[in-house]
Amino acid sequence: MEIQNRNDGKRGAFFIEDEGKEIALMHYTFAGPGKIIIDHTEVNEAYEGKGLGRKLVKAGVDYAREQHIKILPLCPFAKKIFSITPDYADVLF
Repeated sequence: MEIQNRNDGKRGAFFIEDEGKEIALMHYTFAGPGKIIIDHTEVNEAYEGKGLGRKLVKAGVDYAREQHIKILPLCPFAKKIFSITPDYADVLF
């Protein structure tokens, strides 16, 4: 299960598929130059508890670092992950 990213320059999502079916997803919106807002994360009930949500947040952090952008985690799940993962502080705005 590989994490994929799709965006149109305004909105995007990191997602995971299993056998062609989307099972986990994290939406984000571009908020001006160099900033994204994570606004929603969801994992299919059958896959809950496997750490997929955390993997999506990490993919977003890795993307932010590669692209030299900052993240505002508005989604409650993403906000929680940022609050318990001090290593992600460098990408917060």
